[in-house]
Order: sequence, then C-alpha cells, then structure tokens
Amino acid sequence: MRLRHLLKTLALSLIGFSSVILAEEKPNIVIILTDDQGYADVSYNPHSPPEVSTPNIDALAHSSIICTQGYTSGHVCSPTRAGLMTGRYQQRFGIYTAGEGGSGVPLDEVFIPQRLKPAGYISGALGKWHLGLTEEYHAMNRGFDEFYGFMGRGAHPYFNHSDMDHPIYRGLKPIKEEGYLTTRITEEAVDFINRHNTEPFFLYVAYNAVHSPPEAPEEDIKNVTGDKKRDTLMAMIKHLDLGVGEIVNSLKKHDIFDNTLLIFLTDNGGSSAMSANNAPLRGFKQMDYEGGVHVPFIVSWPAQLEGGKKCEVPMWSIDLFATALDAAGLPMPEDKPLDGKSILPALKGETDKLHDELYWSSAGANGKWAIRSGNWKLVAEKKRIELFDLEKDLSETTDLATKHPKVVSELTAKYNEWLDEMAEPISNQPKRWNPNAGAPAKKMSKEEKKAAREKEKAKRMKEREAKKPGNQMPESSE
Repeated sequence: MRLRHLLKTLALSLIGFSSVILAEEKPNIVIILTDDQGYADVSYNPHSPPEVSTPNIDALAHSSIICTQGYTSGHVCSPTRAGLMTGRYQQRFGIYTAGEGGSGVPLDEVFIPQRLKPAGYISGALGKWHLGLTEEYHAMNRGFDEFYGFMGRGAHPYFNHSDMDHPIYRGLKPIKEEGYLTTRITEEAVDFINRHNTEPFFLYVAYNAVHSPPEAPEEDIKNVTGDKKRDTLMAMIKHLDLGVGEIVNSLKKHDIFDNTLLIFLTDNGGSSAMSANNAPLRGFKQMDYEGGVHVPFIVSWPAQLEGGKKCEVPMWSIDLFATALDAAGLPMPEDKPLDGKSILPALKGETDKLHDELYWSSAGANGKWAIRSGNWKLVAEKKRIELFDLEKDLSETTDLATKHPKVVSELTAKYNEWLDEMAEPISNQPKRWNPNAGAPAKKMSKEEKKAAREKEKAKRMKEREAKKPGNQMPESSE
C-alpha cells in the first residue's frame, strides 16, 4: 500500500471519523468523454432497447450519482469541448460551430490542466482533441503533459492509421499506429494510471467512439437488429464499455478509485447517421431538442459523494472546469467571466439550483438556438419557435408557444440579452439568423427604375464636375 494511504489509515484510526481525507491528498480527476453516444445507448437507461448492453458503464452508474438532467453546451463535438475545457460559454470567444472549434480555441483562453498544474497535477489527454489542427493549439501547448490521439475533426478511422495527413500523435510527434483505436485509447489510459498512481493527476479520455465511421472488429458484429449500421454500433459500444471497465479496474487496482473524481458523459446527443437511440428524448445530434444536448452523465467520487443515487439538478459540461478546481481545493479564476459552476454542492444535496438559464446557439447560418429556464425550454430554428414544459413533457411533443406567448417573449428577451454579450463568430458569419439573407432582390416598378437611372446619371455628372481643374480638393496629409 502506498505511503499516502498508510498515513490516511493512521489518521482515520486516530481521529475515528471515516469521512476524513487528508488535506494534502488531492483527488485524481478523470473525465471520460464519449462521442455521439445515444441517451438510450447505455443499458442503465430504462428506455434502452434490448440490443444495448453496457455492463461496465451500468456498474459505474449504479455505484455513482446519475445526473438525470446533464447537458452539453453544444449539439456538436468541438463547441462542447471548448466550453468544457474553459468553463466558459464557448460563444464568449467566438465558437458557435464545429468548424470554428475545430480550427482552434483562442490562445488566451485557459484550459483545465493549466489551472491544475500549480497544485501539482500531472495531466494527460487521450483520443479526440478537435480543438485546433496546428501545433500552437496542440494539447501539450494547452497545459497537458502527455497526449496520445488525433488532432483532426469529426470522423477518424478506427483501423486505418496510415493517412499521415490525419495522423495519430504521441506527444507532439505523429506516429505509425496499429490496432482498433478504441482499444488503443483504453490501453493508453491504463498505462497513464499505472505510471502516475502515486501523484495527483488529471486524465481526459476523449474516445472518438461511437462517432462515424461505423467500424468494429468483424467478430464482434452480430446480427441482432437487422440493421447493419445499428449492429456495428452495438459492437463499437461493446469496446467502449470494456474501456470504461478497464479504466475503473485500473483505478481500483492501485487503491485510488475512492479518491478519484470520475465523470462520464458524452459530447452531444446520439447521431441519426449512426442509428443512435436517444429515447425518450426528441431529436439527435445537430439539434437543440433534448436529444441533441441532453446526455448520459455520471459522477463518481466515493470518498466524498454517496453513490447509488440520482441528481435531478440541471447541470452541463461547462461546469466541469469549476468542479475540477473545487475538488482540488483551488480558487476560481477572476480574470475572465466563469460561466460554469461546481456541481459538487448539487451532488451533495446542498442546493437544488446551479443556473438560472442554460443557453445554446450555433449562430446565424442555420438559425438554431435554445434556452432553458426552470422547466421551460424554448427551441428555435429560423422562423420556428417552440416552447416546452420539460417537467411534464421531457420528449418535447407538445408545443405550448401559442398558449404562453408571454413566456416566449420573456425567454426570447433573455436569450437576446445573453447573445449580445457573446463575441462575434470567428468565422465571420452573423450571430443571428437574418431572414432576408440571400433573398432575391425585390422587382422594381417602371417608375422606380426610371428614378434609379436619374440618380445614377446625376452621380456621374457630379463626379465629372469634381475632376475639372480648380474643383479638386487638396490631398490629405494623414
């Protein structure tokens, strides 16, 4: 047994309180982020279909706290990751879309490991980065001490790692790699834990599973649904579940599981392109309905949190930054607005509210945005605005907008006030959808055409007059 656990045991025997944790024994922090996993593609969800089997994720869930109202701040991959890593609305620094986030988070934004490093944490990032493609945006230039994974966007092959335009990296260098990528990420996670189990660490395991392409070892693909893509997805989930089990077992093997804050969630709703199941929620990835942003969300920390419970307080991925700092006993930064809050008080039953509102916005190109305030949820896409009461209608089947116009007006005003504070998109698209953008020009009447010609003629005559000698203005000295 390691020295710090001997000291802890001695302290417990002397003081007599089983909840005592030595102040200097900071918890390990592990975030497991899966990719595009459906809300019902975990078998602890009572709505999961019979083909879904995730025994290791289920075991973790049942011994932990299941956050039944856990959300992500984006309905696609990189915006969620940008908000998670900074603890701030990603829109504050111009990231509204996957393309913007994948191109790189501004370098003056501070990531979780940069805040943890002064407290003695060693940090590792594994799997899908998706927060910048060039070296200055690399994980190891954002506070991480180790990195294994790929930098690029979206879909990445699970078997073919020979494309050196989109390579697997170890540290800052691209490497040649073999093996099924989900398994390789798990092996790297276990190796990291084995090497750093005597010091506090932050481990960010960002599986690309179960994002497209649909690829799994052929021997694991069973004909259970009649849908080849869905059957392949089940095999992908099998390997993802095995990975979660191996990470948990590794923590337990080194006697550090109890004092590890482990958070499991996915980066957005399940994808319809991969035949994901988000029951009982409406919609999929790329939507602001619950099916696009309401995700599996599990928190374990046996030394501090009583497991086997559910927490119904709305929380989201942006909160993980503040939660990590809170767990490590570190102060919250004050140099920039911090939008996330530590979820630990909610998990301990000390509060039933963390946020007044939750906001989603993917800017003006598609006109999608949403706001949740209490149990009200307003979902908009271009001209369509819908209102739902999530307490009575989690599946968002009944639009109450016409019955509650005052609520629609109030929530729209709150959203607009929030959006006014956010930065312009780094892609230079507008923040708000413009219903007139791209509309054909209005057909002019004969009188309007004649007036326009006369105006243009007068303009040309004025310009010619100004060019005559003696009529020209002197050149500016500025």
